[in-house]
Amino acid sequence: MQLDLFQESGTARATTGCVVAFDLETQRSFDEVGGRGALDRLGVSVAVVGNLDRGTYTSYREAEMGELVEDLFAAKLVVGFNTLGFDYAVLAAYTDRDLRRLPSLDILVEIQRELGYRVSLDKVAAATLGTRKSGHGLEAIEWYRRGEWEKLIRYCTDDVRITADLYRYGRDHGHLYYLNRWGEKARVNVSW
Repeated sequence: MQLDLFQESGTARATTGCVVAFDLETQRSFDEVGGRGALDRLGVSVAVVGNLDRGTYTSYREAEMGELVEDLFAAKLVVGFNTLGFDYAVLAAYTDRDLRRLPSLDILVEIQRELGYRVSLDKVAAATLGTRKSGHGLEAIEWYRRGEWEKLIRYCTDDVRITADLYRYGRDHGHLYYLNRWGEKARVNVSW
């Protein structure tokens, strides 16, 4: 179910030349597919692309993964949080295109490069933006199984909004904040 309108076939894609933020949710958990080594078996329930240039959000269900891949390749830059380590590996099961060729900025990778360890999206959002994630991945799987598409799309869109806001904040200020293991606000420099 797409939330915004695309141009007629044969014209430029809605994401052409734009910076987009991207996230996806899965149909299954790690436990159900044999662990983290089987990301290609998780299945996509829904994905959302936020067009930072236009302020629009588009959702894609599993049958629309081809459309999603084309929209990502049309973008000038794809921004995500753990996209290189997770989202692209899940999405790769739906395409023959090499997703590593996407012009990408993975905020988690940038933070990990600076700190030497991973920090959750929720902890970065809380410290930088004063907001929290609206749920977690296992809830999203349950919403998918119950056919609660509105909740699922809202949750994924919220994560995309947070990711987009973190991208803008880091771009404009040269740093982000996160909650360290003691719950204290700490700063991490970023450069994009």
